Formats: sequence, C-alpha cells, structure tokens
Amino acid sequence: MSSLKPDSRIQVIDRAALLLDAISRYTNPVKLKILSADTGLHPSTTHRILHSLIDNSFVAQDSNGQYRPGKRLLGLSSHSQENNDVRAVALPYMERLRDRFSETINLTIREGDVVIYFEKANPKRMMHVQQIVGSRAPLHVAAVGKLILGSGGKAAIESYAQRTNLPAYTRNTFSSLPELTQECLTSVQQGFALDNEEAEIGVGCIGVLLYDRSGGVAAGLSLSAPIERRRNEWIEDVVKAGKEISAKLGYSA
Repeated sequence: MSSLKPDSRIQVIDRAALLLDAISRYTNPVKLKILSADTGLHPSTTHRILHSLIDNSFVAQDSNGQYRPGKRLLGLSSHSQENNDVRAVALPYMERLRDRFSETINLTIREGDVVIYFEKANPKRMMHVQQIVGSRAPLHVAAVGKLILGSGGKAAIESYAQRTNLPAYTRNTFSSLPELTQECLTSVQQGFALDNEEAEIGVGCIGVLLYDRSGGVAAGLSLSAPIERRRNEWIEDVVKAGKEISAKLGYSA
C-alpha cells in the first residue's frame, strides 16, 4: 500500500501537469534545467517526475538526454484534434437537419462500451429531446451504438454482451444476445439504425455512422425526437448527411 498522503498525491499530479504543460510549449526537445526553471521545481524533483512520465509514455527522452512529448500525450492530442475536425465538418450539416425537422441533432463518439455526446444542435421549439454534451449511453440502447456493435461483427457483439449483461433500460431494450445481434447486423446492412424507445420511453432516434479517410468510424450522427413526432421519411436525409460528412472527412466508399 502506498504511504503517500492524499495531499502529497495531489501535489505530484499538479507537478506532473506543470511539466507536461512546459514540455508542450516547446517545438524541440528541452533540457531538464530549462523545465526546472520554467516550472519552479527543484531539478531532482523534476528529474524524478519526468522519469515516471517516461515510464508511462507521456514523455520521451532523446539520445541527448532532452525531453519531448511521449506517444501517449501525442495520442491524446491527436484524438482531441480528430474530434474537433469532425465537429467542424459535421456542424453545418447538423444545423441544416435541425432546421429542416426542428428536432435535436447529435454527434457522438465511442468510449469503451458507451457512446459520448460531444456536440448537439438544438431546435428552437420548446418541446424537444434534451441531450447533454458529455452524457453517455450504453452501446446497445443507442442507434449509433448498435451500428458500432454491428460493424464489429458477431464476435464483438457477443463480447460486449458478456461484459455488460445487456441491462434493460425500458421494455424495448434489446437485452437478449440473439435479438441484439440480429438488430445490429441488420442495421449495418441497411446503413442506419433506429432507437425505438430503447433507452428512454417516449424518445426515438435515427442514427448513422461517420467514416474517416482510413475507413474507420470517426463518430456517429443521430436525430432524436419524441417518438410520436419521429418520421421514417427523415431517414433518407440523415443517411445523406452522414455520407456527405464522411466524404468531407476523406472517406471513399
């Protein structure tokens, strides 16, 4: 068991954050004494924390003993930039769908066994579905989530089911593996998925996947509406928007 007290553990994190910020400001590898001066940390403290960060791949050291961002820090930065790029490309299409149908349009990304809502376009009408940026939904109850599961094939769906046990959130949730598998694979084949009150009674969604130039899933686009207002005629427009966003992201079918 660690002998560090809570205060000292927080202090270590604060100091590591100072060093990461300092390293990120330099375009070239930087010497320990410069990082020590920039952060106000003693050289021995700086050295100790840097090597812990190296062990965790947040910092790398070159042959001259100088420090630069490590692959994990660069990966986080790249992931953030990718999300920003998707948002910038998708937002005009989201706003057009919102204005056409007067319903909520969402942008989601996968994180583990959930999707996270990271952008939305809300309609002006008073009664609409409220999706909170930063909120999460299990893959098997979201339209986009079912497409993500289906794109991984039967093995991915089965693995997800084993990890989560497919909890039911409403009477319409697909909580059996055979039914979920059929739903996900059918959704992928048709190029869109529906959420028919599977996450919340009274709410329906239309979802599609967005692809990047590598052919990987970049994000999910969905329309959320009160179930009595959602129309199947809207599917074509959501699918079209998804294809156009994917093309702008460099995807070629």
